[in-house]
Amino acid sequence: MPALLELMRELAEFEDYLDDFKIDEQALLSRAFGPHAQCEVLVADLDGNVAGYAVVLEIPFTFDLRPTLLLKELYIRERHRRTGLGQALMQRVAMLAQRKGARRLKWDVLRGNERAQAFYGRLGGKPDSKWVAYRMDRQAIERLVDAAQSVSPSRH
Repeated sequence: MPALLELMRELAEFEDYLDDFKIDEQALLSRAFGPHAQCEVLVADLDGNVAGYAVVLEIPFTFDLRPTLLLKELYIRERHRRTGLGQALMQRVAMLAQRKGARRLKWDVLRGNERAQAFYGRLGGKPDSKWVAYRMDRQAIERLVDAAQSVSPSRH
């Protein structure tokens, strides 16, 4: 767990959200490896050292009643890149998708990360120009809830 958490912190620093990073060993154990795991974590081991990982979430069904897998994170420690570990992790993710009967595998790439874009492109991944990623932060969620609660009950 400590080695995996260290890699997760490295990714958080690279993607500039380290100040918001809240995962600790207990949370990782219960949320990723506990009896009610919320994700699957695949770990790349190189000579007995954790060199990378992938976090995969499952959307159980969509329009075709088949699951979609969401690759939430894929990270290989800098010194282990170009060793084939990233491709090996992606192959394991593809095997997981196949085993679950998933029809789609989706992921986001940090804008400006050309190395990641080239890597995924070599594996057959393509940018999805049909969709634009959106997000809502905590303050926006609270404003939306407040607006809903201020509406009279007859309008719900």
